[in-house]
Amino acid sequence: MTETAKRYTLGCFLFSFFMETLIQISKINDFLFCPRSLYFHSLYENFSDTTYHTSAQTRGRLNHTTIDTGTYSSDVKFLQALEVYSEKYGLIGKIDIYDKEKKMLIERKSKISFLHQGYFFQLYAQYFALQEMGFPVEELVLRSLEDNKRYTVPLPTGESLREFEETIDAMQSFQMNHSSLETNLKKCEHCIYQTLCRPDL
Repeated sequence: MTETAKRYTLGCFLFSFFMETLIQISKINDFLFCPRSLYFHSLYENFSDTTYHTSAQTRGRLNHTTIDTGTYSSDVKFLQALEVYSEKYGLIGKIDIYDKEKKMLIERKSKISFLHQGYFFQLYAQYFALQEMGFPVEELVLRSLEDNKRYTVPLPTGESLREFEETIDAMQSFQMNHSSLETNLKKCEHCIYQTLCRPDL
């Protein structure tokens, strides 16, 4: 094996190891819904979305298409689908929209019927990553596309910061077979992984 091939192989190994230690920002809300979903997401992420996505999830993915392709707006003040990374928290992912002039971070959802804690923590993760990358953020916003509603999210401080950090710690130390891991049967009924995780229901 040539030196170039050796360096390439080592680089691939280190990259793979490094990536496995990072938390995907998009999975924070799912983890809060049920920690077990983190395992099943990892299991299925190499399969087609149609294998396990519900219609609501598919609709959400379609709504993000304009962001991921950078066609939301041609205005240079917007950064769209920017990949972000936080060394402090071990997070990696993409933002929806960052308004450079207003220093505003915007996360879009298909329809927000309830302000879940996971929505807040997802924005917090993006916020910290952007800050580390040198982009100042002064305002966090959730946008509900179907009803065109806007929700301002407080910046993470005090109790909200503590709860966010505890969640990230829990995700980093999560083990699928942990004896104390409990499930919420009401959530199980609406979970796309119910037949795999809890076939007894």
